Amino acid sequence: MTHALPEHYRALRVVKGDDGQPRAEFQTLPSTELPTGDVTVQVTHSSLNYKDGMAVAGRPGILKRHPMTPGIDLAGTVLHDETGEYTAGEGVLITGWGLGERHDGGYATLARVPAAWLTRLPHGTDAQWAMSVGTAGFTAMLAVMALEDHGLKRGEEAEVLVTGAAGGVGSTAVALLAKAGFNVTASTGRPDEEPYLKALGARTVIGREAVSGLTRPLESERWAGVIDTVGGATLAGAYAATRTHGSLAVCGLAASAKLDTTVYPLILRGVNLLGIDSVTCPPSRREAAWGRLARDLPAAALTDVTRVRGLSELPALAQAILAGQVRGRTVIDVNA
Repeated sequence: MTHALPEHYRALRVVKGDDGQPRAEFQTLPSTELPTGDVTVQVTHSSLNYKDGMAVAGRPGILKRHPMTPGIDLAGTVLHDETGEYTAGEGVLITGWGLGERHDGGYATLARVPAAWLTRLPHGTDAQWAMSVGTAGFTAMLAVMALEDHGLKRGEEAEVLVTGAAGGVGSTAVALLAKAGFNVTASTGRPDEEPYLKALGARTVIGREAVSGLTRPLESERWAGVIDTVGGATLAGAYAATRTHGSLAVCGLAASAKLDTTVYPLILRGVNLLGIDSVTCPPSRREAAWGRLARDLPAAALTDVTRVRGLSELPALAQAILAGQVRGRTVIDVNA
């Protein structure tokens, strides 16, 4: 079964102007301009991530070619699948795989992608829910699962640190860990976000400097587990204060990609540094993560951390997220 393919679609495209500088503009394109792929998707929702903000704002290093449609997440319904794996009308989502970087992404009303990139929407969910989770929530869940796989146990004494806790990945990680029964400490550079973070389930909220200011190779043991979205001095400080046989799930570089530290926590405490890759995560792991997200992070739990904005608002939203003025999750309604 195939649903009729619209003749045209609307997209936010990043193009290079006469001066050679990237700029974002809205375009109406014929569907013949869609990229190659097995599956055509009627996109209804996408989301805003920091990487998307950089792409829309024309920052270098994100988009691998021009013109390009940004948006590293998308969700909607299948119109046509040449492989026969998906049926027309089936709800699907995509995160990662180079979407919105090497391949036209979610900031459009149509997308064409390889079938292997798709994940079915979990039972009882919809596209708006999927994008309120998005890459940020998916990454957070992968981080939680990695810590658990490496022995993190629930309990009052098992203090788990989340850095960059007011951001998209961080805030979702706080909510997921609290839901799972962990004692969560949230670190943030925005002290005014303490009520928000405690409402998500954090028992303790500390300033960024309380972690980044830990500069000795080995600090007093505190954290049973860490989800770090910040990198740099914050990751180094958290690593030095992680307890024996504890683990750090590393999934971001909001402050820095550099890590100036020593091997002492590795060889004297058996600390685990765990890399979280949400881009090329295998399908079986993806399905497990999305299934657990549907169970542990239902739509009602996301109401206070999610706002829905229109595609037309993206240029301004991109500047806001780069300025650190966006908290939680922003869902993009591509038809608005």
